[in-house]
This record gives sequence, structure tokens and C-alpha cells, in this order.
Amino acid sequence: MEKYFPKFRQDMTIKEIGEEANRYIESKWKSLYESMHADLTAAFAEIEDAAYGLYLDQLMPTVFEQLESAGFSAMVKLEENDFVIAKRLVFRNSLEKWGTEDHRSRIFWNVIRDRQDDPVGTLLTEIPHSHLKFDIPSAPMVFVLSEFLKEKIVQGVRGIKESQRI
Repeated sequence: MEKYFPKFRQDMTIKEIGEEANRYIESKWKSLYESMHADLTAAFAEIEDAAYGLYLDQLMPTVFEQLESAGFSAMVKLEENDFVIAKRLVFRNSLEKWGTEDHRSRIFWNVIRDRQDDPVGTLLTEIPHSHLKFDIPSAPMVFVLSEFLKEKIVQGVRGIKESQRI
């Protein structure tokens, strides 16, 4: 199977960026999960949820690197105590409030900016996971919002998760 590589262009909308990111994730997440499962199961026994960060460290950097190659930026100014995984996912820009212990959902957000530093929207990266054992019960997924202010992003994330319960 040929490896899929995300292709971004500066004229893409946030919706197109999200669609391209999801094509890449869909092509890669399961084989990566299977290849790392034994090691990450062992890691989970020692470091618990941080094992999911090790997985995302392998899955997501390509998306952000390709976005940046196309002239976008996805990183916020880091603060002293920030914890970052996958090169661009900052824990203070995430929420985890949904699901059961064996199927939780954490969503990270990255405001995407163009070459002129104008926001084009927000990329939301959802990682489904278990707190009981190392398990990713369904594909990670990217959602998008046209919003770029934190308060509106948090409202948008909650709206997405509430609509999934219906």
C-alpha cells in the first residue's frame, strides 16, 4: 500500500485543511496503532495516559509539518509550564470531558494562521482512548471551526461533542 502524505496549499480553507488531515489520519492510524500496540501497552502500565502522547508523537507531526511547509502556522506561544505532544498539541489547549473510562475523548485545538498571521480557523484533533488499558477504540479525527478565539473554540468543541451524543 502506498503511503499517503497530506498535501496542503496556502489557498485552502479550514474545511479543506481538515478534510486533507483526515485523509492522512485514516490512511495511517490503524497500521501505526497495530505496529506500536505491544510497546504502548507496556508503556501504559508505567506511564498511563502519556502512552497516547507517544502514539500521537508518531501520527500527527506530519500533518503540522506539511501545513507549515505550505505557509501556515499551527503553534501558540508557549508558556513556561506547557506540555506539548506531537510537536504542536498543547495540553492547555485541550478538553477531556466525554465518554466512559474505556472510551474517553480528548480534543486538542490549534488555531491555523496563514502567511500574513491571519487566522483561517481552528483544527480540532480528537483522540479517543481508554483509561483502563492502552486502547484507541476508534480512529483519531480532525474537526474544524471557523472560530479562533478560545471562548468560541471551547463552545464549538462542546457543540461537536453534544451533537455526537444524539
